[in-house]
Amino acid sequence: MRNGLTAAILGDMDSIVMLCTDGSELALHALKQSLPLLAPADRTIVVTVSSPVDPALETGSGFMTGAWDAGGIQNIVTSGDEAAKKILDETVTALGLENAELMSIVGSPGPAIVDLAASLPASVVVIGTSGRGGFRRAMVGSTSDHIVRNAVCPVLAQGAGHEDAPA
Repeated sequence: MRNGLTAAILGDMDSIVMLCTDGSELALHALKQSLPLLAPADRTIVVTVSSPVDPALETGSGFMTGAWDAGGIQNIVTSGDEAAKKILDETVTALGLENAELMSIVGSPGPAIVDLAASLPASVVVIGTSGRGGFRRAMVGSTSDHIVRNAVCPVLAQGAGHEDAPA
């Protein structure tokens, strides 16, 4: 009965594919290589993550009063939105996707993607990996490693070691 119940629940849910990109050639390559492996989805969402803007860090220490106003801070936020929109548009065009949803989220990439995948709920998350070795990954961290270990759905991770990967 358990398998039948699971199948009934999954049968009623939309299939949602999250295609994650940072705008790099490596990410685009990973998505291109992964698309043929995926079944058609009810929803395809192309996602990019922007770092949160800390106006104190972006505008300085405050010793130069009047150097930045609310309009200046808004320009920082808007330029981040524009950069995210450009990444998403270029990815959709390069992949030849029709009817894909575009989503820009703010936060630390690994946790933000994991949280979004859980909230949708996503059927699969597709990401590229940089191919960092053990020591560098341990020191710097790895977005893909975080997603693979913490996502509540399957993760398709395309590595950088593929022979057709961009240099």
